[in-house]
Amino acid sequence: MAPLDGAIVSVALPVMSPELGLSFSASMWVQAVYLLVTAVLLIPLGRLADARGRMRFYLLGIVVFATGSLLCAVSVNGAWLIASRALQGVGAALLIATSAAIITAAFPPQERGRALGINVAAVYLGLSVGPPLGGFLTDAFGWQTIFLVNLPIAAVVLAWGWRLLPRDARAGAEPAAPGAAAPRPDLAGAALWGAFLICLLVPLTFAPQWGWAVPRTVILLALAVASLLAFAFVERRVADPLLDLDLLLHNRLFAAANSAALLNYMALYAISILTAVFLEVVQDRTAALTGLIMLSQPVMQAVLAPLAGRLSDRVGSRVLATTGMGLTAVGMVLLGSMPVDTDLPRVMLSLAVVGVGMASFSAPNTSAVMGSVDRRQLGLAGAFLGTMRATGMALSVAILGGIAASQLGRAGGRLIFSHGSGDGLGALGARAVADFARGYRYAMYTGAALAVLGALVSLTRGAHEAAGSEA
Repeated sequence: MAPLDGAIVSVALPVMSPELGLSFSASMWVQAVYLLVTAVLLIPLGRLADARGRMRFYLLGIVVFATGSLLCAVSVNGAWLIASRALQGVGAALLIATSAAIITAAFPPQERGRALGINVAAVYLGLSVGPPLGGFLTDAFGWQTIFLVNLPIAAVVLAWGWRLLPRDARAGAEPAAPGAAAPRPDLAGAALWGAFLICLLVPLTFAPQWGWAVPRTVILLALAVASLLAFAFVERRVADPLLDLDLLLHNRLFAAANSAALLNYMALYAISILTAVFLEVVQDRTAALTGLIMLSQPVMQAVLAPLAGRLSDRVGSRVLATTGMGLTAVGMVLLGSMPVDTDLPRVMLSLAVVGVGMASFSAPNTSAVMGSVDRRQLGLAGAFLGTMRATGMALSVAILGGIAASQLGRAGGRLIFSHGSGDGLGALGARAVADFARGYRYAMYTGAALAVLGALVSLTRGAHEAAGSEA
């Protein structure tokens, strides 16, 4: 449901933005606020879920996500939509913080990669269905229906999960040791982590409009650094830290795999958003056709992710994850080098290369992270990985979206969604379309550089970790 919604929104964004009065930069916050809220809440909710029952938190996430979806569908302006997307982010945090931990607890180590591969394939199935379904619904019935489609899915999953809940003891909270006290919530750590992410992502998103040297940009970035330093200071001193920093400082596999995940999602998440704008605005394609073209990436991910997961059970994650990020970089270079009037087969081939790279990376890297910690830390590990994923996605929207918008200026940001190809807008409209095409190219090249950096980081995880090992 969550990846389906993300993919649908990417295709519908060029249609809903002019109706709700959103500029290009403001429209990026339709995605960014969802990811920001998710990233802030993942670790705190993962800790709570470990203590109070992962399956119950998962089902609560379904309810919250569905409520946010309904509010999105009845949005009357951009501010309402962005606020409703924030509520969806709360639901997504509940889902992401628990799903990998539930699966890891339910399967033995030697089957973990395959099980997580199936889970990743389900995610990619949502990504695959999203673009064509979103394009069809947007063109035929209006953009509101892309959010309403979540409601029947949520109803079925909630009823099914509630039926399973009493019997699935393995997915509940891990039993506490005899005499052990319940962990106290690390409120200070959670507040500092949230402050760090907010103070980092807001200026990265709006600096192309504000400027990098203006006081508010500089102050927010300085606050981000101060919040991160304070977070590290607090976490080393509290009895029950939000994040056990020893996992990063003394667990090489955990640190390298999570760092690679952060860079991987920083590189590629904005591809779907920016490429959809490129196809609908620069090339004047319909939302329905754009959705079909965008299938090229997630279909490859859905087909190959289970195979990559099974292979990682035998050979470990290092080769697969590193190779996957290299292929992602190649695909982004191909996207960046496309001319404005490029033909559709080239677009689809470039997206397919990115999809193969992502499939090679995701399940093996997730299995490595979840296998590198003690079973009592599964929720924390899953939540931390989810935080790296959501933070990387939000940074991708902020950085790559900002680079794409950097060529538009204020006037271009308002004009870019007015018409598909700039016809009827005169010289300013045509210039805005050309400026976005140039910014898109720069964004793809920047993403490719991030993917190469991620591949280098991935190599530091060690030559080979034993399949199915437990740290």
